Amino acid sequence: MKKTFSLVLAATLSISLILAGCGGGTQTKSSNEGQAAGEEGKTYTFKLAHITQPTHIWHKTADKFNEELKARSNGRMKVETFPAGQLGAEKDMVQQLETGTLDFGIITNAYMSTRSEEFNAWFMPFLFSDIEKAVAARNSTAAKKILDGLSNQGLVGMDYIFAGNRHILMKSTTVTKPEDLKGKKIRILGSPSIQDFWKAVGAGPTPMPLPEVYTALQTGVIDGIDIDLDALMTEKYYETAKNFTLTNHMAWPGVVIANKTKLEALSPEDQKIVAEAMKTAVDWGNKESINLEKQNLDNLKTKGATVSELSNNDSFKAVRDELYTKYSSNALIKELIQENQNK
Repeated sequence: MKKTFSLVLAATLSISLILAGCGGGTQTKSSNEGQAAGEEGKTYTFKLAHITQPTHIWHKTADKFNEELKARSNGRMKVETFPAGQLGAEKDMVQQLETGTLDFGIITNAYMSTRSEEFNAWFMPFLFSDIEKAVAARNSTAAKKILDGLSNQGLVGMDYIFAGNRHILMKSTTVTKPEDLKGKKIRILGSPSIQDFWKAVGAGPTPMPLPEVYTALQTGVIDGIDIDLDALMTEKYYETAKNFTLTNHMAWPGVVIANKTKLEALSPEDQKIVAEAMKTAVDWGNKESINLEKQNLDNLKTKGATVSELSNNDSFKAVRDELYTKYSSNALIKELIQENQNK
């Protein structure tokens, strides 16, 4: 894969090469006027899908990618985005990426961790004290190796786009120590390491589709949720649960993925355009996520929520060490921990 993508800028990570053949859309002849460097006359309409709402930073990043593609190709390239699971659940999206009916996807790291154990590295508890540190870790050696592993699945891992760190929203209590969560039903996404974390805490991890969460909180089917601030505000969960604890207990990346075969079909010049457009968009999106973390927290306070900050991370030390030990049997997870612990 690296040889194939050698013409793509090194700054774009190996993922730049990803874009080598995203020509899943239409290709037509265009006039000579306004053509960019690349395969003269060819136009591309790519397809990109994700599960978040149009107000979410991941969708805004997709829009930025489209903007960059158009500008860098002089209008020869654009992307059509399908938000909010319009093309199916993430399992369906990844299958479409594998077959080439979908060109790009922003897939939650939680789902990817069910396919490749290495992605559990991002869910090691209390590894990143804030979103800035998590974003910086996307350029670490281990993070890039994890993306490179997708090549074996006919996919290209391009980058990571974050949506804030994970925190805890509860109906009836703030969180100061693991004992506050014992026996509580907490809605989670079904990642192995996320389930292991909540079991070690003593809670009852409850996987549940996103559309069911609001009512489940409202009716008391669940006691709380593991959530990032962007999704919390987008889905208005503060209307049904008022006790928010800023814990930063896990990072929350989305994995930017492309179809490998179709990307490799692009000319070297067009590979470079796509790679640079995506990197610019993701860089922008991650900066926005950092800014939104504070803005969303301030907005949450105006909604009547009780906001507190976990002041004693050491109370979770036994839980943290248990998961680090268990998952360090995977060399890449161990490497990501070692590269980022105590930073």
